[in-house]
Amino acid sequence: MDTRLSCEIISQSFEAQPTEAGQRVKLYLCIRQAILERRLGPGTALPPTRILAAELGLGRNTVVRAYDQLVVEGYLDSAVGSGTFVSDAIGRTRVPQRPKRMVGTRREGLSRRGNRIASNASSSRVQTGAFMPGFPDVVHFPFATWRRLLAKHTRYEERHLAQYGYGGYGPLKSVIADYLRATRMMSCSPQQILIVNGSHQALDLCARMLCDPGDAVWMEDPGYWGARNVLAATDVNVVPIPVDANGIAPREEDWDRPPRMIFVSPSSQYPMGAVLSLERRLKLLEHAEKHRTWIIEDDYDNEIRYHARPVASLFGLSSSQRVIYVGTFSKVMYTGLRLAYLVVPEDLVEAFTIGNAELYREGRMQEQAALAEFIEAGHFTAHIRRMRGIYQERRDRLKAIMESRLGGLVSIPDSLAGLHLPVRFLQPLDDADLASQAIHNGVIFRPLSMYAIDPKNRQLGMNLGFAAVPVEKMDAPADTIVRLIEASLRGGGSRRG
Repeated sequence: MDTRLSCEIISQSFEAQPTEAGQRVKLYLCIRQAILERRLGPGTALPPTRILAAELGLGRNTVVRAYDQLVVEGYLDSAVGSGTFVSDAIGRTRVPQRPKRMVGTRREGLSRRGNRIASNASSSRVQTGAFMPGFPDVVHFPFATWRRLLAKHTRYEERHLAQYGYGGYGPLKSVIADYLRATRMMSCSPQQILIVNGSHQALDLCARMLCDPGDAVWMEDPGYWGARNVLAATDVNVVPIPVDANGIAPREEDWDRPPRMIFVSPSSQYPMGAVLSLERRLKLLEHAEKHRTWIIEDDYDNEIRYHARPVASLFGLSSSQRVIYVGTFSKVMYTGLRLAYLVVPEDLVEAFTIGNAELYREGRMQEQAALAEFIEAGHFTAHIRRMRGIYQERRDRLKAIMESRLGGLVSIPDSLAGLHLPVRFLQPLDDADLASQAIHNGVIFRPLSMYAIDPKNRQLGMNLGFAAVPVEKMDAPADTIVRLIEASLRGGGSRRG
């Protein structure tokens, strides 16, 4: 094949691009594809760079750089005075076939664990709108202050902030320890605090460091689907324990087969909002000490509470150091921050710090430094105080709408904290079908049935996130939900038998 024909083959598939970089990449891809498809066979001479540049209306340097890249990758051979040729090595390899277009979710090739995670996922691609639970209002967040603090810690040469940060940024751990002492009656040292990337990572670390595959882990049922999926991915045996108005309710006979670990949200059970009674807290701690069971205390939204005094933490009540406390900043500040922390017993500090470094590596030290200053300067508590009033107004408004419009069809517990409102159906309505209908009408909520592990513990209803919905914009989406429920009752088509 002479150079005129090879020039024609390249020209046929080349399309002009708006930038020099785009033109170079496009030319590189055209030549490479022609070689792989054997339209330019081994030993074929490519046109001189000046000729090809003139043919395609490109600068010569653009062609030279595309040729050079193909030479480096082994597609072309070039020798001074001889020209540029397709490498003979291409003739000794199989031509890769263009893969068929994959539609949907690929399952072939996944591990059993991977298939289980992909099949049981409950997270949503839609992350905003009324009434998506778990999302704070970011309109009122002081981003100007936050940007200034971030800029401060990235502008100057602080080499220690460019490293991994073993266990987390020391000053941040100190201000968290002070904050927990003042707000949660917890006595802990900064050394007991471990900074992690979100509560999911915190729970994953706990499961990997404290449990072996097959170990029993108790979990509230209904309970947080994210925790359930993280635990299942570590191959522990998730055991559902029913929840009532006083929180997690294990029977005495359940302790005949004690678990290795218990995941519990005692201050505001998710999603039902129950506060674990003092009697059950003490019994849980008593059995944990007796059976050498670890308790993971998820205190995901304690800052957003609607009562004068916070409920004491399990960690603060425990004298046997069997409790690991999980706190997060995502619910108070903004979800994309993905910064959380663990408070671990003193004798676990070294092992957990090593485990975190080996499994995930630490980082984001500039953000941690900015957060330490954000808390120490009082911006954090000021933001919490402001948002509590805003959230309570929105919560009260949504609750009033649901109770006035749906009357005896629903039951709404008096939850004391959180960014969501659990609404239980008193009729056997298909909450999953209603949630699907709501999405098609521009409204999002989580069906309560999705939080159940054991069908016997299934609750029917809605988990409504009110935090990001201003009061003046709440009526329209709430009316949509009410109309869907009323239509389902009239038609009888959205009932569960």
